[in-house]
Amino acid sequence: MKKLLLTLLFAMQSSVLAGCWDRIEINDVALVTGLGIDQINEKNIELTAEMHIPRAIGGAGNPGGGSSSGNAQTFIRSGVGRTIADAISDLQQKIPRRVFWGQTKVVVFGEAMAKNGIREQLDFLTRHSQPRLRSYMFVANGTAKDILVLLPPLERASSEVLREMAVSEVLKSVTLKELLQMVSGDGQGASMPMVKKLTPEPGKKWKETIAYIHQTAIFKKDKMIGSINDNLTRGLLWIRDEIKEANITIEPEKGEGYISSRILRADTELIPRVEDGKWKVTVKASTTADVIVNGSDLNLMNPEIVLKLQKKLEEDIEHLMARTVQLVQKEMHADIFGFAEQFHRKYPQPWKSVKPNWEERFPAVEVAFEVKANIRRPGLSGPPQGLPEEEVKQR
Repeated sequence: MKKLLLTLLFAMQSSVLAGCWDRIEINDVALVTGLGIDQINEKNIELTAEMHIPRAIGGAGNPGGGSSSGNAQTFIRSGVGRTIADAISDLQQKIPRRVFWGQTKVVVFGEAMAKNGIREQLDFLTRHSQPRLRSYMFVANGTAKDILVLLPPLERASSEVLREMAVSEVLKSVTLKELLQMVSGDGQGASMPMVKKLTPEPGKKWKETIAYIHQTAIFKKDKMIGSINDNLTRGLLWIRDEIKEANITIEPEKGEGYISSRILRADTELIPRVEDGKWKVTVKASTTADVIVNGSDLNLMNPEIVLKLQKKLEEDIEHLMARTVQLVQKEMHADIFGFAEQFHRKYPQPWKSVKPNWEERFPAVEVAFEVKANIRRPGLSGPPQGLPEEEVKQR
């Protein structure tokens, strides 16, 4: 009996000391930080991976060979195939380390790929265990490869530039998780920020620049059908309650010059209604702002003038949202606002009959706007120089 116990104890200790049989050392992997997917012809796609150079991080050798030079901290490799899986296999053959996708910060679709459809690519990114659902998604104005190969002067890699711009939320920002929710939602409409290469400074090489967010790509199901400019993008952010940071410049009806205000807080609520067979949505927005520039000849210490400015601010915000709805709803017929989800939530039974034909019903939805603006701090500046105080008060 004693011998049996000793044998069992030895066996248990041996299993603990065996170590991790399936371990993967950090020196054996190539960390992908940026991924680009392009449609290069009717049959093939090109997968471009941006990877960190280990020697630039901690002293190990360059796994990619001699493609990098100078102080570059990343290198680029591409693979081609009929599917994304084939392209990954081709990519892996060109790298001596196992490709690891768990550190991918950004995914960029080429414009041709976006217009052709991204369903297969989203399916891979969802099924594979390594890609992050928090990765930021973009559409390139051109090819994704041309974006990832850039050598930014400030950040260490092109993927880091895009990530920082997405985190700032000045314009549209979309993660993989959010994109999947939009594409598979009731409205089946989606939007993604587009990125464009900034013209290099004089004397710089074509790669020595950055990519920046320019316009927003509009998707119906999994295909890109068009884009909207940065101004209308802000209208989209207002409607979706995603506006985080914005400066609005208005021209007062009376007086000369301009006044700029900074949005401190903004809230938007979508209120759906079904009345007499008509489907309606009220976009109810409210905002609090500060005046940061008074380039006019108005005295903002006058409460009546502040009230007029608030009214003008409300009109400008409403006009911006109305222009966005006019283009996206009436012309593109893409529900990227989330109207379908609101109707589904409030009217589940009527929605069942409308859902199969929502694409035809959506352009006919009546949209109204209610905007309330409050200028909390107009500033402490006195009357403009050169005008009598009595004259300023009358304006």
